[in-house]
Amino acid sequence: MCGIAGMMMREGTPDSAVLARLLGALAHRGPDGEGQLLRGDTALLHNRLAIVDLVTGDQPLFAPGGAALVCNGEIYNNNELRAEMANTPFRTRSDCEPAVFLYEAHGIRFADRLRGMFAIAIHDAHRGQLVLARDPFGIKPLYYTTTDDGFAFASEPQALVAAGLAARGVVKQARAELLQLKFSTGSETIYPGIYRVLPGETLVVRGGRIVERHRTSVLPAGPPGGARSIAELDRVLEDSVRVHLRADVPYGLFLSGGIDSAAVLALMTRAAGRIRALTCGWDGVGVDETAEAMRLAAAQGAEVERIGMGAAEFWALAPRIAAAIDDPTADAAVLPTWMLGRAARAGGLKVTLCGEGADELFAGYSRYRKRRAPLRWFTRKPRSKGVLGELPLLKGWREGLQHADVAGYSPVQAAQADDVAEWLPNDLLTKLDRCLMAHGVEGRTPFLDPEVARFAFPLPDGQKVGLRFGKIILRDWLAKHFPAAGAYARKKGFKPPVGIWMQARAGELTALVAAQPGVAECVPAEVVAAAFAEAGRNSQRAWSLLFYALWHQHHVLGLPSEGDIGSVLAAR
Repeated sequence: MCGIAGMMMREGTPDSAVLARLLGALAHRGPDGEGQLLRGDTALLHNRLAIVDLVTGDQPLFAPGGAALVCNGEIYNNNELRAEMANTPFRTRSDCEPAVFLYEAHGIRFADRLRGMFAIAIHDAHRGQLVLARDPFGIKPLYYTTTDDGFAFASEPQALVAAGLAARGVVKQARAELLQLKFSTGSETIYPGIYRVLPGETLVVRGGRIVERHRTSVLPAGPPGGARSIAELDRVLEDSVRVHLRADVPYGLFLSGGIDSAAVLALMTRAAGRIRALTCGWDGVGVDETAEAMRLAAAQGAEVERIGMGAAEFWALAPRIAAAIDDPTADAAVLPTWMLGRAARAGGLKVTLCGEGADELFAGYSRYRKRRAPLRWFTRKPRSKGVLGELPLLKGWREGLQHADVAGYSPVQAAQADDVAEWLPNDLLTKLDRCLMAHGVEGRTPFLDPEVARFAFPLPDGQKVGLRFGKIILRDWLAKHFPAAGAYARKKGFKPPVGIWMQARAGELTALVAAQPGVAECVPAEVVAAAFAEAGRNSQRAWSLLFYALWHQHHVLGLPSEGDIGSVLAAR
């Protein structure tokens, strides 16, 4: 896990001062070392977080034909690839090294053979091209911009801004999506001129210009298949967790009281014995699942630490957390996730596993149940209503929503595919990446594995969703292999009680947020006042506005994020 960046010029060589700014802006992602390659018109940069091959795994990595690679991620089938490539002259034990040899052997479709999470850049001097590739779930981020001088890329958009390669500013369409959906869609980010490499996408750049694009889907095509057994699911899940535990550093688990992390807990214990877990709860208010998480940990013999969060932490830390989420998502779970990342680093954990992705692949959300007959005849389609309602200055927020149109997909599968395409990479995985990498911690998601997707997505709808529950086959698996986990309990969600905290200081927040320039230019003051007055009942409206105000203050106005909410928003 690392930070990567680089440039390809149309003429001349990259500016060393710009390269230094790129490296500096990504230093938090890789505190264990730096690597650079400057070769003619192209530069590759790498900030290293050492997880596998601590001694010889520095990057860039090279293949005999001259291709050079930098990678942010983990290649979980490294051992299997090396076994298949027995006569290859590897120079390191790095899990990323086989990728550059695969590129020289198979060209730009090399990423199809990788099992893992990755954002990769390869410079091929022989062909005069730069190749960027991102894993098919979009677990690892990758952004790019083009200028009159050429092409630049980085793991975070803020690095491109800090390097002077892109301007501060806001794309109105993306702003409307953020405030109405909680995230922005597609390749265009909220920053003018900065774009995402899409999940599963490979770009080819020559002469500082994009000349080819290819994209691979991780979801199988076609209609639901036949029923699968719990024994088959057990083999798939055990295999995924075992490969996700490949690391040369201490690892642990983020544990809630829900069934997804409970399943990962049971599988990690089976594979590795006694493990360490972290859980986060709310001091004094809200639905706190930490007692249940600690009970589950005790049942598996795991060591567990509870991290508490209250109004004081919310008020003090929210500006720093919003500053860490440079590609913004107004998901309040960024708050506890950031705190868990900080605690993991303080406790000596450089890798943590979590349960992200189970809801999307096994159909855990209530919106999936509502896509089955007869409920879909009486309910709205997902995301048909915006968080802030219909505001004239936020119109057009639905335009970026893409809907799966694959022959044979059931309505449940289509809803899942929509979430895998947008909600998962642009909200949940962005949250996980930024909140953990702010502390130099790697987050791993064993449910988001190609083998798990090949098993779960084609399941019959009836093995996923019923009238009362989603994730039916996963619940059945948990009831058999970890009965103490309460497999058929209702989903509660990892939701901090931000509404209660905001309501307690609603008058102060209303004045600060309504006057913040980013909010004032698109949301009427009376809408802001109503949102905070009702924060206890409807927390998302108020949090979306507060988060955007804090994000805009730092990333657009360029003001510091140190200090509490009041002092940060009062600064001009």
